[in-house]
Formats: sequence, structure tokens, C-alpha cells
Amino acid sequence: MTEVKFYDDIEDELLKFAVIISKTKNQYVFCKHKDRDTWEIPGGHREQGENITDTAKRELYEETGALEFDIEPICVYSVTAPDNFDGRESFGMLFFADIKCFEAELHSEIEKIVITNELPERWTYPDIQPHLMREAKKRGYL
Repeated sequence: MTEVKFYDDIEDELLKFAVIISKTKNQYVFCKHKDRDTWEIPGGHREQGENITDTAKRELYEETGALEFDIEPICVYSVTAPDNFDGRESFGMLFFADIKCFEAELHSEIEKIVITNELPERWTYPDIQPHLMREAKKRGYL
């Protein structure tokens, strides 16, 4: 079973991921990977030596084409799952971004984005992403 927890703070070196709940003109922005038939919140792995906020900015650009945006951290999240990191708890930073403008074309593994008022029915990570959305709403970001 997958367990998702939330923290206000944690040691920086434990943060492995950045996930960015994004809106533009008060609508959600979700992306679809070329190899999947599901939707996801933009995000990804932190690179060696990278600041976690820089990870969030890079992933947001790579996965949505966002050129101009305001971004801020919401909280730390963790995931513990039997098939993930040998069942050990892994940590990421959850961000919120308000995107002002997009590049005309995507240049990554993302096939397309959708701008919508609705949450996806088919999540790429259904045991994680809805929890992240609920926490952001609980904390006043949505």
C-alpha cells in the first residue's frame, strides 16, 4: 500500500523530487507523457547539486513549456510504497505555480498539456497525485 505524508520542513539533501501544481488563468495545467495514456502534475527528479526550487522551475518549463510564472513551495511530501525505493520513505517538495505564458512547442518527453477546470479521471500516479492536490487545497493554494 502507498502512503503519502506531509511535512512543513525536512533536511534539504533528502528532497529527491519537485512536483508543481500549476494553474494558468485560474485553470489547472496537467501534462501527458508520450509513453502513457494518463495525466500528471508536472514534476521530476532533482539533479545532482541542483537547488530544489531550480528543479521545480526546470521541470515546469520542460513539462509544460512555461516561460513566465510565479512559483512558491507549499510543503514537503513523502511517499512510502513497497515498489518504490525498496519500500523506504522518499521525499519531495510540493510547489504551486501560476503560469503567465507558455512556449509555443514542447521539447521533452511530454506529448501535450491540457488546461482545464477539472481534475483528471486517469492519473499517472493515482495513489499519490490526488493526495497532493487535496493537501494543496487544504493549505489554501487551490
